[in-house]
Amino acid sequence: MTDGEWAAIRPLPPMPGWMRGRGGQPEAYCHRAMLDAIRYLVDNGIKWRAMPVDFPPWDRVYAFFRRWRDHALVKEFHDRLRGQVRERLGRDTEPTAGVIDSQSIKADAVVGADSRGFDGGNYLGASVMAGRADRSWWTAVL
Repeated sequence: MTDGEWAAIRPLPPMPGWMRGRGGQPEAYCHRAMLDAIRYLVDNGIKWRAMPVDFPPWDRVYAFFRRWRDHALVKEFHDRLRGQVRERLGRDTEPTAGVIDSQSIKADAVVGADSRGFDGGNYLGASVMAGRADRSWWTAVL
C-alpha cells in the first residue's frame, strides 16, 4: 500500500481497545502490515499458509482478519471506505441501487417476468454488480 493510500484509510479502521485505555495487550503488528497481507492474499488468490515471509505470519494475519470478520468490522470498514470514495466523487455515501445482470444471477426459474427489472446497460454484454461486493473492494479501491 502506498503512503497516499495508507493516509486515506488510516483513520477508517477502529482503534484498538488498549489505545483507548480499555486495557488489553498491544497488537504485535500494525494495521497497515495486516491490511497489506490481506490485500495480497485476495489479489493473488493464495491460501493463508502460502503467505510470503515479507508479511506477518499467516496465522496472525488470519486471526486479525477473523477477529474483524466476527465482529462485523470488515463490513464496517468496507462501508466507511465506500462512503469516503462516493463522497469524493460527489455522490451520496450510501448507494441507492444495485444492478445484477443475467450473467451474474439466473432468476428466470424463481422470479416472475412481471417483477424483473430492466438493465439498460445489458446491451454491452457486461456483467455488472454495483453496490456491495464481498472482497473485490480490497483490490479495486485500495
